[in-house]
Amino acid sequence: MNHYLKAVTLLFVLFLSSQLSAAIDVHEFDSPEQEQLFRELTRELRCPKCQNNNIADSNAGLAQDLREKTYQMVKQGSTKQQVLDYMVARYGNFVRYDPPLTPAVMLLWAAPLAIIVLGLLVVLRMAKRKADSKPELNADEQQRLEALIKQTEQDK
Repeated sequence: MNHYLKAVTLLFVLFLSSQLSAAIDVHEFDSPEQEQLFRELTRELRCPKCQNNNIADSNAGLAQDLREKTYQMVKQGSTKQQVLDYMVARYGNFVRYDPPLTPAVMLLWAAPLAIIVLGLLVVLRMAKRKADSKPELNADEQQRLEALIKQTEQDK
């Protein structure tokens, strides 16, 4: 019974240690500059699956694949821009936390302001049109109005 308990404990410890080592990425770099570049890139690239985590913090499988690809490219001597271009070509500008200023980004930022200005212009035009419009009375309505005014003055 005692041997059985030791065997189960040993298996549990081996299983737990294999799970812990799988969660930590271990990379060896040729220089401290490569390691710095890798860390910088993994903080700048967004996990396409998690969307609010960078690939350094995400535990998603896709983030692990992106970390591995980033590592391989840095290890092969790719520059930061080459790695970013590769990731943007595959996942779009969404993969970057700091996307470049493109016409689509400018439209995204300017659209709410343009809608507010357009709405104000419409409201001002409607208000002006309403203020300018006067109800015109025909001759019968004008005589009837004058008669009502006289009647009201006499009743006072």
